[in-house]
Amino acid sequence: MIAKNDMMGVLLGACPSFVPQWKAFQEEWRDETDDPPLYLALAEFARHLIGKLEERETAELPAVFVAVERLHVEGDYYVREAATVGLLESLQNLNLHKNGTTAEQFRPYLGPESARWWDKLYRFWQDGEALTDN
Repeated sequence: MIAKNDMMGVLLGACPSFVPQWKAFQEEWRDETDDPPLYLALAEFARHLIGKLEERETAELPAVFVAVERLHVEGDYYVREAATVGLLESLQNLNLHKNGTTAEQFRPYLGPESARWWDKLYRFWQDGEALTDN
């Protein structure tokens, strides 16, 4: 089972280009007495991936979304929720797609479980459907 403390390692293993931002994040939050706010890191990771789309640098995306699928399938509750609400929802955020990208450009990379949650997020925002594991 992938735990909260292992989540970023899984993502960084798939996306080494994010390591400098992750190190800067860790430095920024080093004095935090509680856990660092990983949802903020996941939002920054989403911006990084959107930037990769903008630059047409998509070589890391297949491995990234294999890692995201692992988080959905092998993660504990926190990790699964963070993969959905922290990462996928950020990737769907229209405000982050400013330079000709769209959220749907990520769909071909999604694994089956990640795609299921991707679609649930759309239904949550469009129809108010609950984000439950049904």
